[in-house]
Amino acid sequence: MDYEVGDIVKLKKQHPCGSQEWEILRVGADFRLKCMGCGHQIMIARKIVEKNTKDLRKKP
Repeated sequence: MDYEVGDIVKLKKQHPCGSQEWEILRVGADFRLKCMGCGHQIMIARKIVEKNTKDLRKKP
């Protein structure tokens, strides 16, 4: 998949706030993701994101 800043990723596991959707803020070896539910930001390895992606919505 081709990930870009601003895309919305739906992951397999949900965040404790209940949301499964994350906005991509940074792309590289690690991704910075922002939870669409509560706004919490995390850094996560690209390999984990690619493995756990269910859906990818491109930015408009």
